[in-house]
Amino acid sequence: MIEASTQHRQEATAGKDDQPNPADSFEVMLITGMSGAGRTHAADALEDMGWYVVDNLPPKLLIPLVDMMTSSGSKVHKLAAVIDVRSRSYFDDLSEVISHLDDLGVKTRILFLDANNEVLIKRYESVRRPHPLQHGNRLIDGILEERSLLANLKERADLVIDTSSLSVHQLSTKLYESMLGSGPSTVSVHIFSFGFKYGIPIDADFVADVRFLPNPYWVPSLRELTGLDQPVSDYVLSSKGAQEFLDAYQKAISIAIEGYAQEDKHYVTIAIGCTGGQHRSVAMSNALAQRLRSQGLSVTVSARELHRHLRQS
Repeated sequence: MIEASTQHRQEATAGKDDQPNPADSFEVMLITGMSGAGRTHAADALEDMGWYVVDNLPPKLLIPLVDMMTSSGSKVHKLAAVIDVRSRSYFDDLSEVISHLDDLGVKTRILFLDANNEVLIKRYESVRRPHPLQHGNRLIDGILEERSLLANLKERADLVIDTSSLSVHQLSTKLYESMLGSGPSTVSVHIFSFGFKYGIPIDADFVADVRFLPNPYWVPSLRELTGLDQPVSDYVLSSKGAQEFLDAYQKAISIAIEGYAQEDKHYVTIAIGCTGGQHRSVAMSNALAQRLRSQGLSVTVSARELHRHLRQS
């Protein structure tokens, strides 16, 4: 199967040497390590970072999966696979797979999760499940056998994390730091504007009320425009109190984001509301987004009520 996939890739790229190989921008992360050391939680964290995650996939199936994702116009560029050591053929298969991925030009990394024997025993006892290599023997027998089988793989791993003293949230934070860096830069922010008369959003971490600002609706030349239009934005942002509010709110949000990054919360939603969600809230949302982006944060913006304006136009 691996040879067929490789041949298919070579035939598909024959005569196209002047074109970039899609595999060059494709990444594969192999998540492995001791059973009970946190592979599932690590997979969840990578999925939150935007990786496409597959669990318990036989290693040889990685090649056709990568081939499909890099030759069909797929938007997936990061694949994380949780590899389980439940069969002796695991190691031979994995070594062959990594070799073929290298031949295809795919960037491949190995994440190895580990924990000491005492901790692994406690974790297995707490969930009351047998170790996959226990085979009716003592729990420690299965752990020691797995540790022996994984020794070479651990040596070639790109990243080894000992989870003996880590909570699931600390493990996630450590992965974010290893993959994306530390601090506020690991937090993604979404800001959206809304109109209070259409209901307060229930999915926001912060809700700001900017109805204290003059309403452009009462300015005839601005009424039919929205906060996306420059005249409205200029009117709102030059109003008394607008810049002072943004200064204070930006500072408060920045402090919170710093704390969120340390507490394994990497997504923050901010709602900014005015009466109808057309003018003030839209302008202030974009202004706040611009300020936060200048701090190096990843920020997206949307406007909950603008479809109402388009429908009325």
